[in-house]
Amino acid sequence: MNTPDFNATTVLLSVAGLWTVAVVTPGPNFFLTVQTAIGGSRPQALWSVLGTSCGTVVWGLAGFFGLALLFQAAPWLYGGLKLLGGGYLIYLGVKLLRPGGGYQGHNAWGHHAPVRATGAWRAGLLTNLSNPKTAAFVTGLFAASMPAAAPAWLGLASVALMTTLSLVWYAAVACFFSGARCTRIYQRSRRWIDRTAGIIFIAYGARLATDR
Repeated sequence: MNTPDFNATTVLLSVAGLWTVAVVTPGPNFFLTVQTAIGGSRPQALWSVLGTSCGTVVWGLAGFFGLALLFQAAPWLYGGLKLLGGGYLIYLGVKLLRPGGGYQGHNAWGHHAPVRATGAWRAGLLTNLSNPKTAAFVTGLFAASMPAAAPAWLGLASVALMTTLSLVWYAAVACFFSGARCTRIYQRSRRWIDRTAGIIFIAYGARLATDR
């Protein structure tokens, strides 16, 4: 019986190392988690984290099973997704810049309190999915770490590992920034924090939509 010519532990450690660097680098997912935590509540932030992690599952599976090949075959699809994703991030930014656009009466996505959990989860998911470059990064990650003809179980294990790392990191961020001290700082500086977050989202969205 043939034995696999790779070491699964080494592969998973490579995936974990590359993905950890990507996750801890501040980006839209990080700033969404922070803004939700300090402007809303810890449960809302954790719902947002759950949405972000669900997005990681989608991109991980897509990257492993070759979404990049689809983008190469249909470049217009990649360009269209970039425009849609950039537009969504700009939309979030504009909502935060508007008076009352943060977590006062309504959250940043315009939902009343009873559905904030659902809105936060959806915002986390869509913010993660709004950047098709993630698919390209995940594809590169797998190309750098996976053996040739990697079995499906190894890909699924890698996606599970990536999702767990995302969940743990962003949950830690959510718990830290939803602490009482951060909440008091937010209450004193809410408008400036919301404006800063809004500008960051708009900048990310514009860069995504216009980058070639």
